[in-house]
Amino acid sequence: MKPTLQFKLSQHLALTPQLQQAIRLLQLSTVELNQEIERIVQENPLLELDDSIGSDVTEYRPNLLDSSVEPLAPDLLEASGDTMAEMPATESDSGTKNGMADESDWSGDDGAFRSTRDEDEERDFPQQAAEPPSLREHLNMQLSLSQIGERDRRIVGLLIDSLNDDGYLAQDLEELVSFLPPELEIDIDALHIALEYLQHLDPPGVGARNLRECLSMQLHALPEDTPFRDRALLLVDSHLDSLASRDFCTIKKLLHCDDECLRSVQHLITHLNPRPGTAFSSAVARYIIPDVIVTKINGSWVASLNPEAMPRLKINRLYADILKRSHDDSARRLVSQLHEAKWLIKNVQQRFGTILRVSSAVVDRQRQFFEHGAVAMRPLVLREIAEALELHESTISRVTTQKFMRTPRGIFELKYFFGSHVATDTGGACSATAIRALIKQMVNAENAKKPLSDSQISEILGQQGIVVARRTVAKYRESIQIPPVNLRKSF
Repeated sequence: MKPTLQFKLSQHLALTPQLQQAIRLLQLSTVELNQEIERIVQENPLLELDDSIGSDVTEYRPNLLDSSVEPLAPDLLEASGDTMAEMPATESDSGTKNGMADESDWSGDDGAFRSTRDEDEERDFPQQAAEPPSLREHLNMQLSLSQIGERDRRIVGLLIDSLNDDGYLAQDLEELVSFLPPELEIDIDALHIALEYLQHLDPPGVGARNLRECLSMQLHALPEDTPFRDRALLLVDSHLDSLASRDFCTIKKLLHCDDECLRSVQHLITHLNPRPGTAFSSAVARYIIPDVIVTKINGSWVASLNPEAMPRLKINRLYADILKRSHDDSARRLVSQLHEAKWLIKNVQQRFGTILRVSSAVVDRQRQFFEHGAVAMRPLVLREIAEALELHESTISRVTTQKFMRTPRGIFELKYFFGSHVATDTGGACSATAIRALIKQMVNAENAKKPLSDSQISEILGQQGIVVARRTVAKYRESIQIPPVNLRKSF
């Protein structure tokens, strides 16, 4: 076939690097956004992240969003599927040199993100708290103070290394001894002796091989004159399954006790620690910084951005002055980084502006929730907000994922306000969240001796005009971690 040259004219949509960055920032959580900004600040000397300690207050002024931001074309929204709510329009370069904007717009003194700092304020650096010892360190410290032989100490140390985070020895001793090299000459009897010594270390219950043994060890560690200790030991050693299934009638016959005695025995057992190793866990609590704060002003619920969640970004004034005076080719790299810095600031503004618009629309449609709680939650889908704000549905999905709203009723992810609905007998619809709240109310108000079954809950909801099948009730009940009727029964 003879090779030929052809010219072809076609149209296609392409995402600019600035738009790609805007889309990526939109879907990040607050923690991920701060990490991304810190990375960019390290790479771009034109950007500054003002993280000074003190009474810094970030002022967010959405005037840039109102005056210089135009919505994306609907065809681009649907074609990309990963879209921004809005995109800043190109600014005029009049009054600039070498493509650089006016210094006053990006110096941080009059920008959209502005910080005020007390220059004379002294920085107080917090002292680092000492890291608590882990479970293995705690046990090894006790082991080092013991008077046992070196060989036994090493065997006990081997068992300590085999414990899981809860303090249990999940591996069977026969299996463990099979993995040991023969030249160590460690048999199963030596492991049993070492395990017995390990189980006498602090905390009580460590080294147990199952829950029954863990609870029994903790009960044996109590003083012998502890009330109901003997009956609790009998119940744990022989009838723990009956206690788990809340078969109180059978337990009373086995223990030959009345309701008051059984209640005391149950109280003693339930106050034991089923996971003795968790007290030494090094897991760090993760705190949520809400993106939006909802308050009631003059009788109306209003959503506003949380200043603590907004990064303090500004253009480095020193480099901006250098670029203003420089006209040679050596400043081209800095000019490019200046444009990147301006785009990042605008995209961060755009992100928070979109979050505020979506949050305000959600608050406007869920006012009854803020007034009366989850039972008043109305059905809401992403499409409804997308059509109201003229945004793509995927944009709303990204805005509501890992973005949190602080309300007088608690902190909720924005996705919490969206959900499916169930039809009512009057032709209306009831939110699944409201049904869960109703189920929780019924369970909290039920008679503990005669708890409501899923069928009874379904009938009560039907009397209120909400048609819900028994299986649906069971699914909603499990989603809010309410146990079945047999495990809720008391005596």
